[in-house]
Amino acid sequence: MKSDKGGVYIKRILKIAIPYTIPVMLGYISVGMAYGLLIVKSGLSLWAGLAMSVFLYAGAMQFVAIQILIAPINLIQVALMTLFVNIRHLFYGLSFVDTFKSYGWKKQYLIFGMTDETYSLLCGVSAQEEIEQETLFFTILILNQSYWIVGTVLGALVGNMIHFDTTGIDFAMTALFVVIFIEQWLANKNHLPAITGVLSAIIAIKIFGPSQMVLPAMVMMFSFLLVVRRYKSGGDNRG
Repeated sequence: MKSDKGGVYIKRILKIAIPYTIPVMLGYISVGMAYGLLIVKSGLSLWAGLAMSVFLYAGAMQFVAIQILIAPINLIQVALMTLFVNIRHLFYGLSFVDTFKSYGWKKQYLIFGMTDETYSLLCGVSAQEEIEQETLFFTILILNQSYWIVGTVLGALVGNMIHFDTTGIDFAMTALFVVIFIEQWLANKNHLPAITGVLSAIIAIKIFGPSQMVLPAMVMMFSFLLVVRRYKSGGDNRG
């Protein structure tokens, strides 16, 4: 009887979580396959790519890791490169620090699995009365990493059987961001965060250039939204 109830609960969770992750699934399987293909073409094994997708799971940094493995550089360079590629995750963590601290052991995986796309999804997830929020978040992260792992394996398996130009396949990630952005714009009445993000990105590109714009844009977005939050909090306290 208990197992039946557990199975029903799991089905209910998946029924809610899977629709949220469909855009990520399409992007992650496509880009994951590109990563798997690149692993094989670089002379690395399927197991190396699979291990990175399971234990590293860092998206763009995994592509960088291929170059590090085939042309090793010193540890200081690796550390600095990793910091600059993934420093944006600092801001993701700050956004959820209060939410995750009460999630117990699940918090560790939620921190590990917080990718760009997953962060965007969690920001737009609505509260579900049927299941706990932490369970929904946890399930979404597991599903998203599973898509990436499946893409990696598929790409590596077919890498030696098909030959085609993969130039531009990484645009799937850009398209994925656009889809998630539109969905959140339509789902939320407050468009200030979205407008702030767009304007910050434009300003950062103009000032710092495309290759150096990520961190300045994140700083501008975070600073502006923090000021707005404090202003609203002050207004509520005065009221």
